[in-house]
Amino acid sequence: MNRRRFLQTAAATATARATVSAAPPASRIIDTHTHFYDPTRPQGVPWPAKGSKLHRTVLPADWLAVASPHGVKETVIVEASAWVEDNQWILDLAEKQKCIVGFVGHLDPGPEFATHLKRFAKNPVFRGIRWSGNFLLDDAKRDLIFAGAKLLADHGLELDLNGPPAALAPAAKLAAEIPALRIVINHLGASGDPQSLRPEWKPAIIEVAKQPNVFMKVSALVEQVKCPEGQAPRDTAYYQPVLDHLWEHFGPDRLIYGSNWPVSDRGAPYEVVFKIVDEYFRSKGGDACEKYFWKNSLAAYRWIERG
Repeated sequence: MNRRRFLQTAAATATARATVSAAPPASRIIDTHTHFYDPTRPQGVPWPAKGSKLHRTVLPADWLAVASPHGVKETVIVEASAWVEDNQWILDLAEKQKCIVGFVGHLDPGPEFATHLKRFAKNPVFRGIRWSGNFLLDDAKRDLIFAGAKLLADHGLELDLNGPPAALAPAAKLAAEIPALRIVINHLGASGDPQSLRPEWKPAIIEVAKQPNVFMKVSALVEQVKCPEGQAPRDTAYYQPVLDHLWEHFGPDRLIYGSNWPVSDRGAPYEVVFKIVDEYFRSKGGDACEKYFWKNSLAAYRWIERG
């Protein structure tokens, strides 16, 4: 980060901090990107890999221990396991855990996709699925992708996409072809380190943001920083090149909060992940803060009230 850029962003952050006092904390916060799993199950888990710091039991109580001190008490889970029955494992977990207001499952496009989708869609907690953005770059999967996406729209479900900036153009095309489908781009669309952005990221964001049915999940901010594990910068100014570009093109109505916990620990503790976006979006005013932390996620996921 060069000195001139740092001074610019630091000055902008100082202004933002001065404005924060005018915007109270959000009245409700939905964390739309958590992962829960239990490697002690007889079958184990396909992810995270053994030997990883993430390879430990991670359940709602563990997340609440780090999230609830910041007023974050409800979540939409995103499934990382490719095992079909792990979708049911999460739905069974949600039956007991009312903090889970929605679940984004994992069903790869294929001949059994429709059958599996019909089964899981019967549960009101099941709000959509996540695909790798790389699927959209595979011409051999084009027909399967379109058919699966159309089925999601027909069921009133959404599609999470996680992939490189190259996947954003085909995501925009899919959104235009199926306007009834709500698409949520994960992890900033893979921006790269905020101070050394991937050169293709900015124009790709501009293109995909043109589609009104595409939302952006502001997650994995700290994980993309080039730094020793767990030591991502805590200053909001560091992340403004990403946040400002997303704000400019998605505006207040299509940006969504997601922590990516526990994977976010690779970049920084939950308190830092939350502090960065809380500071930034409260500086945009109370209405923008409410939209970012829960109203926009309701529009995208149509999660359910659990009481």
